[in-house]
Amino acid sequence: MYSVKNQKFFLVKWKGFSESEKTWEPHKNLKCPKLLQQFRQDMRLALLHLNMPLESTSLHSSAVSFIIKRAKQRVKLRRWEEHLNRTCSHKGRIFVRNDVDLDGPPKDFTYINNFKFGADVELNEVAVGCECTDCIKAPVKGCCAGASDNRTAYNDNMQVKVRPGLPIYECNSRCRCGSDCRNRVVQRGIQYDLCIFKTANGRGWGVRTLERIHRNSFVMEYLGEVITSEEAERRGQMYDQQGVTYLFDLDYVADVFTVDAAHYGNISHFVNHSCDPNLQVYNVFIDNLDERLPRIAFFATRAIKAGEELTFDYKMTIDEVDAESNKMDTHFGLAGMPNTPANRIRMECKCGAKSCRKYLF
Repeated sequence: MYSVKNQKFFLVKWKGFSESEKTWEPHKNLKCPKLLQQFRQDMRLALLHLNMPLESTSLHSSAVSFIIKRAKQRVKLRRWEEHLNRTCSHKGRIFVRNDVDLDGPPKDFTYINNFKFGADVELNEVAVGCECTDCIKAPVKGCCAGASDNRTAYNDNMQVKVRPGLPIYECNSRCRCGSDCRNRVVQRGIQYDLCIFKTANGRGWGVRTLERIHRNSFVMEYLGEVITSEEAERRGQMYDQQGVTYLFDLDYVADVFTVDAAHYGNISHFVNHSCDPNLQVYNVFIDNLDERLPRIAFFATRAIKAGEELTFDYKMTIDEVDAESNKMDTHFGLAGMPNTPANRIRMECKCGAKSCRKYLF
């Protein structure tokens, strides 16, 4: 692009024609507003990246190189976005945006829709189900929750109504109720359109919602490889040196298993920490009633606006007088770290919340 007497000219590579047939065209000849808008965004990012004046009307060769890399990056991110949506089995669509740098899709990461169980982890499926016709309004013997001496977790709108720390028992594959049962929430999967985006303050990738989410609504599960605590300790020491945190202890009743989402996971892999989060962790049981192997579900702590980033507290604790609710503390990223606080590598928190604790761990 260059300017002559305040008239801007753009060098155009025409689709279906060779490089030698490129032409300089005035702005009035270009009928592609979206492409021009994208070009201006790329140009601005290139100038910022190269620390050049934003009012520049001609591009240095290094800026041109940056813009070409941006175009190639968009192709890679679009293909990854398409792959994610082909792979995921939930209703909500996934979008990908990076308006910050030239980073492309993460390497060595596989999107999964269910837990991936390690060789040393045995899963025992539930043997019985409920006989209810309406599990919320007319539960038979307390429905699935009552069979475990717990309360039904959801209201008529399928929003969680029990306190954080109390378990959720959903209807399972052996229940008489159908797939439209209002006691089947987590197993329906993600219902909202979400966007994986690159953060501008050094927190890596993050996730924002593209739709309004009502308070107490289910948002997503935390998925990954389920491994033993011994294997988690080995991996944790390695991750600690790399400065990454993807280990989530399943310590509802015992610290036996851990979820590792470093290489296998879903969109929760990209959710960042906040000291003032809008997501709350719940332990959920569906086709497996082994209390050592709960499913980890995130519910909205408040109404979340479209465009808002989704976050949870990596060191969330449940402070309730109910002894039952005290079963759960989340220890995300602490698995495998030395037990002595002095030996831990302190990670700075960049959440920006007024209540920020300054350090993640």
